[in-house]
Amino acid sequence: MPTPSPARVHDCTVVANEPIARDVFALRISAPALASGLEPGQFVNIAVPGNAMSLLRIPLSYAAADAEAGTIDIWYAVVGEGTERLSRMQPGDSTTVLGPGGHGWTIPEGCRRALLVAGGIGVPPVLCLARELAQKGIPYTVCIGAATADTLVGEHEFEEAGSPVISIATDDGSAGYHGFVTDAAERVLELEGDTFDYVATCGPEPMMAKVSAAAAHAGVSCEASVERMMSCGFGACATCAVETTGGMKGACMCGPVFDAKEVVW
Repeated sequence: MPTPSPARVHDCTVVANEPIARDVFALRISAPALASGLEPGQFVNIAVPGNAMSLLRIPLSYAAADAEAGTIDIWYAVVGEGTERLSRMQPGDSTTVLGPGGHGWTIPEGCRRALLVAGGIGVPPVLCLARELAQKGIPYTVCIGAATADTLVGEHEFEEAGSPVISIATDDGSAGYHGFVTDAAERVLELEGDTFDYVATCGPEPMMAKVSAAAAHAGVSCEASVERMMSCGFGACATCAVETTGGMKGACMCGPVFDAKEVVW
């Protein structure tokens, strides 16, 4: 476990906050020092004003960080009172954000090709990884899924990042393959498993468990970015425990990205 945590509190200002899909928003904040220090797969904890009774920050992954502009793009789903308040923040509003949190993706040395599998609002950290792979010249295939077409995010952004293949799946068949994104990922691994060195996944836990099992069956290294309520963000509160083969570990310090074979699904 890294000690001490690299997370620090940064002042930030809202630059934009707009819906990009049903109940999904894209928040852009200005936080120059933090933007220059984030690595793909890490997270931030943002304080959302408007409710004096709510003392906890909201932990969120990020979709992009622009060190030159000093901005961070955060995609989030409106799923409760806190994120609903977050969706009401307007350009010019100010707050504070804690970060960088945890550790991110670990691309294997000598990686020749990667498979990226993201579901729902699990797209942002995987999208950050896609850009890093592109910078390193490592080809990758993307499988993204959502419940319905109007909740799907990331398709165009992956294309802009240079994704050569994008397999889309929706639970209701309203976009792409009618079924689960895990089905698409399993087919890719069955047909081309020997061409991949690395699988990275983020999304609902049952989805990640199936992707992890498929990667293990294909003999491919796999990492998963887990979702937990990382209340404090620096390992003090023990609210974000993940059961692993090595015991309980805090997602905010030992994750949120874990070696998938070590997670007890």
